Formats: sequence, structure tokens, C-alpha cells
Amino acid sequence: MSLPHQDGPPGVVLMADPRVTALPACDIGEGLVDLRTLGLRVSPALADDAGAFAHVRTGVASRLRKAAQALPAGVQFLIFEGYRPLALQQQFFDDYLSALCTADPSGDRQRLRMLASRYVSPPEVSPHSAGAAVDLTLCTTAGEELDLGTRYDATPEESGGACFTNHPALDENATRNRAILAAALRGAGFVNYPTEWWHWSYGDRYWAMSVGAPEAIYGPCQMR
Repeated sequence: MSLPHQDGPPGVVLMADPRVTALPACDIGEGLVDLRTLGLRVSPALADDAGAFAHVRTGVASRLRKAAQALPAGVQFLIFEGYRPLALQQQFFDDYLSALCTADPSGDRQRLRMLASRYVSPPEVSPHSAGAAVDLTLCTTAGEELDLGTRYDATPEESGGACFTNHPALDENATRNRAILAAALRGAGFVNYPTEWWHWSYGDRYWAMSVGAPEAIYGPCQMR
């Protein structure tokens, strides 16, 4: 589906695109690990009773630690969310799609579903529900967040598109900090979802599409 530029960055494949959803996921059976046990800074803002938010696959965790070592002195990752249960992902997707439908009640449902995937992945392909994604920003060693242009988790509507990773209207400081974040994570094998500067993943369907892999190595999973 071809989208107008204001609906997303030009040329970006969205999460609901068949080039993503048609890829198989042949899960390698890796478990989830709690990032709080690995010396990484995890924000408690999205904490849940089970601690799901702080978990990712073990392979993702090892790459995060490698990426953290590539950051400049005095800069750290501040991680907001990793694993997200499928039921919660479904709720987030349905709520955002409903908001888009309310804003454009005569809009084509399939197009609105595609637009919803700029910000919330359809549950069946969600990198978070595969334990393959992290939402994160940069902070100082004292925990003070750096300026990356928008707040973490800003919608395209509220940010005027500034949540898109390569948005052209960012100031010099935000541009530099996004480049620092990207260099460290790409160097460890992660891929970014270009509509969300904070979202990075490894091993999921979007990663597979981005790197040309024939299949994802992580599919939807449950905490044990």
C-alpha cells in the first residue's frame, strides 16, 4: 500500500506491510532474561507485577550489553520496555486503531490499520511480544535523560512526525544524540523501526525483512 508522506517517512516499510507479515518465524526457543540482573539501567515507569517489561530474549540481552559498551563515556541506555504480553499488545493496537477510526470515521479500514502500525505493531508480528525488541533512550550516569527530540513513545500526531527517526526538523543536539543511539545499536546487530526512534529489535520479522533474512528467529512467546 502506498501512503502519503505525511502518514509516515517516505519509502519506509510499515509493520503491517505484507513484506513483514508474510515472513515466517521459526523460533529457536531462546528464553527470556531480566535486564535488571545484567547491570543495565531499566526505568520503572512501565513496571508490571510480573516484571515482563524488563525481559528480552537472551540473544537480545547480550547484544544490548555489547551496544552499551560502545556508548561514549558518561552516556548510558535507559530502557523502558522489552517483552510485552500478547494480550497487552492486542489492547494497545485496538485502542490506537480505534482512535484513528474516530478521527477519520469515513476512512478505509485497511488503510487505517496500516497507519496504526506506524505506532503499534499488529500483535501477530509484534517484536515486543516476541521478546525481540527494546524501547530505550539515552541518559547520563546520574539518570538524566538526554534530548532526543521528542519524549519516548510520542505518537506521530502529537509530535508532528518528529518521532520518526530521521525527521528533518530536529535540532542539532537531538540529531547528534539519535546518531549516538543508532551507532551503538546498529553496531550490535539491531534494526530500528523508522517511525519510532526509540524502538530497536533483533531476530523478529521486521529485523528479518530489514536484513534480508528468510525468516525470523523469534516469534510470539510467553514468560514461564
